[in-house]
Amino acid sequence: MIKLVNILVRDDDYTHEEFVERWRGSHADLARELPGLVKYATSVPTDPERSEYDGIVELSFEDMAALKAAFDSEVGRRVNADAAEFIDMERGPTLYVEETVHLDRS
Repeated sequence: MIKLVNILVRDDDYTHEEFVERWRGSHADLARELPGLVKYATSVPTDPERSEYDGIVELSFEDMAALKAAFDSEVGRRVNADAAEFIDMERGPTLYVEETVHLDRS
C-alpha cells in the first residue's frame, strides 16, 4: 500500500473554519472519485491557533502506479485544480510513504 500524505496550509483568503468546511465538503466529494483510491482520511488540529498547519490528508492506493494514474486522470486534474483554490500548495510538505501497520484496534 502506498500512501500520499499532505500536510496542508490554507490559502490566506480563508479562515481555518472556512478551509475545513471546503476541504471536508465539496473537495472531499470530488476527491472520493479518484480512480484506484483505497482509503481517504483527513485530520485537523484540535487547537488550530497553536498549529502551523490546517490539516493532514492521507490518500492510499495499491501501488505508486495507481497513485500516478489517479492524478493523471481527469478527476485527478480537477482535484488538484480545486485544491489550489483554497490550499497554499507550496507551504506544506508532501510525502509518499509505504505504510506498515503494527496495530489496528479500530
